Amino acid sequence: MEEGLLLIALAFAAGGVLKGAIGAGVPVIVVPIMALYHGVPFAVAVFALPSLLSNGWQGWHYRAHLLPARFLILLTLGAGLGAAIGSVLLAALSGPVLMGTVAGMTLAYVAFRFARPHWVLERHVADRLVMPAGLVAGVMQGAAGISAPVSITFISAMRLPREAFIATISVLFLAMSVVQIPALWSLGILTPDRLMLSLAACVPLFGGMPVGNVLARYMARETFDRIVMALLVVIAVRLAWAAVA
Repeated sequence: MEEGLLLIALAFAAGGVLKGAIGAGVPVIVVPIMALYHGVPFAVAVFALPSLLSNGWQGWHYRAHLLPARFLILLTLGAGLGAAIGSVLLAALSGPVLMGTVAGMTLAYVAFRFARPHWVLERHVADRLVMPAGLVAGVMQGAAGISAPVSITFISAMRLPREAFIATISVLFLAMSVVQIPALWSLGILTPDRLMLSLAACVPLFGGMPVGNVLARYMARETFDRIVMALLVVIAVRLAWAAVA
């Protein structure tokens, strides 16, 4: 148990470094690790407050770089609705199904990044897809705690500047968290004990974010991506094994 808690704290710190550097990536590190030790519902519940607070802070910090209001409104409406649907699925699905889902989504994200590293989503196409993308991302985040295969892929494919990417992805995750937290509480998934752990998890996360901000000035984003991709493959394989064992 103590080993698991230490590893989870280290995962949040590493996720904080990544978030400070590129604005995203925390759930794809911390949710699979927490799920390995305590199951997906626990992982999603404990990640709730760190997601809300870190994305709220980054969204405000980079607010000058936000995309047009219409795009953001459609994105957040879809994400909020999807998070509500996903939270209900989280309460209804079995542990092995959820762990297998997280593993599959993680591997899908890695495969897409390697297969289409230079794919660019034109802005007029992104404007048409924004609400469906937000909806699917919200469902994935609510049900399994990881929306990266849709959320990060969709926004990064637009090839936005770093500041605009961080601002937009933070608003997306913030919208999902605002809906997800009361939904998880009402469904009995976010318990008082898990809420306290969720609050405690903010400490290593916020501790790592300034480090990521500094490293971003000296290290290419591609370097971070390679490290995360390698880590995700290992974690996803372990999750898939746990789901079928």
